[in-house]
Amino acid sequence: MNNYLIPANSKKSLLIFGLFQQIDLIIFAVGVSLTIILALIFDVSSIVNAIVALIPAGIASLLVMPVPNYHNVRVIIGEVWNFYTTRQCYVWKGWCVSDGESDKK
Repeated sequence: MNNYLIPANSKKSLLIFGLFQQIDLIIFAVGVSLTIILALIFDVSSIVNAIVALIPAGIASLLVMPVPNYHNVRVIIGEVWNFYTTRQCYVWKGWCVSDGESDKK
């Protein structure tokens, strides 16, 4: 028999906290670290300086934010980049249509 049912969330167990890959946490840590360094360098009593200091953490947070149907925003940006920069060749491999290859052996 050996009929196994694989749960839909089996890949989530490979992620850290069920949401993040290692690179996601590295990106977030670098963004937060840069924000802390900028907050120490700039006088954050000014609203403009505070916003400038918070930009790295904001960008890093947006990149690793989970999005439905994709892993996160970083993955969506990569998919869009690949779509517009690589040559698209979609080969139909349907069971009811000939894909142009000869079936003769």
